[in-house]
Amino acid sequence: MENETVAYPMPRIGDPAPEFKAVTTQGNINFPGDYKGSWVILFSHPADFTPVCTSEFITFAAMEEKFAQANTKLVGLSVDGLYSHIAWLRTIKEKIEYRGMKNVEVKFPLIEDITMEVARKYGMIQPGESSTKAVRAVFVVDPKGIIRTIIYYPLSLGRNFEELYRIIIALQTADAFNIATPADWQPGDDVIVPPAGSCGVAKDRMEGKEDMHCYDWFFCTKKLDKDTVLKTVLQKK
Repeated sequence: MENETVAYPMPRIGDPAPEFKAVTTQGNINFPGDYKGSWVILFSHPADFTPVCTSEFITFAAMEEKFAQANTKLVGLSVDGLYSHIAWLRTIKEKIEYRGMKNVEVKFPLIEDITMEVARKYGMIQPGESSTKAVRAVFVVDPKGIIRTIIYYPLSLGRNFEELYRIIIALQTADAFNIATPADWQPGDDVIVPPAGSCGVAKDRMEGKEDMHCYDWFFCTKKLDKDTVLKTVLQKK
């Protein structure tokens, strides 16, 4: 029926990012096609003119250049209309200060989604939280348009943006060096060599194998210095 809500399957890690066209505060976009070759953080917030969302947008905008240096673009979304978005972002720049950040201009696109079509495609509407507001969802999409990370936060919980940046760096490092990153990994920490049947096999296939340390056949680490990581990741613009 005409008024029937379309049910979309929940996107999963490893899936192509669902495609959509949208009006944003920075013009029309075709996602993810317009972002081919770049990493993207697509994130939703519940509503304009709300305090937690305001603190998040100030933080993201202040970090936009830092993400750009890691070849990562930001795209926001809520189910509010374009004029609400524009008025809210103007208010943020002119009136709001958060943790010493003020006069912050949000330059990345904020999607108008009053029909909630995009939010439903990405599973951002969680009825247990609200049937009319998008939760704080985060989708990391790689340069090929594949979803690599999905995080959902409830309406009441502001996101940790340094963690979102760490995710971007860790994913790119894993791709570049064919490794995995352990708990709480930061650039410069040892990385995990994926199991290869035995530690000996793992050593044979890795360059710099003299830097490896195997605790058992399934747990081998390798040194990967911070400069090497950052030169590899941050040069991609």
